Amino acid sequence: MRIQKLDRALAKLFPHASIELEFKNPLGLLVAVQLSAQCTDKMVNKITEKLFKKYKTLDDYIKANPLKFEQDIKSSGFYRNKAKNILASARMIKKEFGGKVPKTIEEILTLPGVARKTATVVLKEAYGVTAGITVDTHVIRFVQRFELSDYKDPVKIERDLMELLPKKEWSGFTHRVIHYGRYLAPARKYDTTKDPLIKIYPPAAKKFRV
Repeated sequence: MRIQKLDRALAKLFPHASIELEFKNPLGLLVAVQLSAQCTDKMVNKITEKLFKKYKTLDDYIKANPLKFEQDIKSSGFYRNKAKNILASARMIKKEFGGKVPKTIEEILTLPGVARKTATVVLKEAYGVTAGITVDTHVIRFVQRFELSDYKDPVKIERDLMELLPKKEWSGFTHRVIHYGRYLAPARKYDTTKDPLIKIYPPAAKKFRV
């Protein structure tokens, strides 16, 4: 199948692809992933380097002054909504989950601002739980470029990918595709002659924005 050939090529290109967000515990990862919406991992890491020194425990987030917290994360963009969700999540984790970030997809999806993308990342990277395939902008672009799904909706794309790939490859596939999008095949025009994946599926060479 095409996707297996593509993934094997990705594995050769990025054999050590992994999450680039920096964190020390499940709560820190949850915060980092929430901050990463419409923000680069590099910027998030810059923010959390200071943030995690100021907010070390769940109670630190619960007791945080919302306006000051907004300023602490302002450079991530959409900071008011992010601050609202992060602080509300902290309160809910304390009240509903005994102070621990939930370990199931059903529970973690009840946290404010947490959709499947955030949930699958946190569960896999914090707990080793494979609950799905993380579908971000890189994955969506990859799927469309190589015609692996007829859908544009992330949930439907995830469903298609889960049917095409064995569960043990779900997380690795996501990391490899993200690295591919960041370091080899950006959204805009690039030199496709240097892209080994194009040789697997030549029509993909035409599927980029100019």
